[in-house]
Amino acid sequence: MANKENKMHLASLDEIFTTQEERDNADLEKVVNIKIEDIEDFPQHPFKVNIDSEMEEMANSIQEKGVLVPTIVREKDNGKYEMISGHRRMKASEIAGLETIPAIVRDLTDDEATIIMVDSNLQREKILPSEKAFAYKLKLEALKHQGKQTSRQLVGKLETAELLGKENNESGRKVQRYIRLTYLLPKLLEYVDNSVIKNSEMLKIAFSPAVEISFLTTEEQKCLLDYIEYYQITPSHAQAIKLKEMSQNKTFTKEKMEELLDVEKPNATPMLKVSMNKLKNVLPRTLKNDKEREDYVINAVVFYEKYQQKEKQRQELAR
Repeated sequence: MANKENKMHLASLDEIFTTQEERDNADLEKVVNIKIEDIEDFPQHPFKVNIDSEMEEMANSIQEKGVLVPTIVREKDNGKYEMISGHRRMKASEIAGLETIPAIVRDLTDDEATIIMVDSNLQREKILPSEKAFAYKLKLEALKHQGKQTSRQLVGKLETAELLGKENNESGRKVQRYIRLTYLLPKLLEYVDNSVIKNSEMLKIAFSPAVEISFLTTEEQKCLLDYIEYYQITPSHAQAIKLKEMSQNKTFTKEKMEELLDVEKPNATPMLKVSMNKLKNVLPRTLKNDKEREDYVINAVVFYEKYQQKEKQRQELAR
């Protein structure tokens, strides 16, 4: 009787970054090898493809074992292909030096492609708020468009969001709040993403105040962004609600915003505030931004302190 050796199956990174549905479909559909140079990214793809340690591990795994789970693409009118699901596998394959990648070619409408692209990424363990925000927005628009195309009776905005949220264990209101983040300036949204990254030195805006800030006009957001970057302080939820009220009541001004935000928060780092009007005549005009100006002032203070110490020593020796 032959001995059977039981081996524990260790999931590869290629498998971890795919869904069970993708792996099941890969067993049923025809897989072809396509040149990576012939595959274009999905337009408005909201999920970031970062070259980090996980990507390097995936590239090493692919270099050793190949791509175990095929990507999903669709053919374009120009003879190229469009990536639907598998952007990270494709990037890892490029890093691994592969020229082709296994893929399933599907005939999909724009809406079908969008829904598959979003669904295949929303199941990831780590998703940034900005990624989820634009993904929800894309899928919601695709679902509504599908309803119009099929003459299907459409439900209201909240009901559609409820259906979308149910698939991802979130309420319809939470889905709508995520979509509100797409109205933020890119830099403000970057600070929201920082809120889920474990780095205490990063400037962060929490999710709830970010939703309130999204109701500000573009100019009001720019004004707020200038304040945040200069003083390195972000609004609390209560302050963000008041900013939204000021915007909706047409009473938002730079002065009122500063008056509101100047109230020191319990967890805020004390800041020394100096009017730029007082500094503009003494700072070199070659300084391009606030960071360069800040560095210049700090270096000047350090230089002055050293000068004072030397002057004090000189006077003591002269006695």
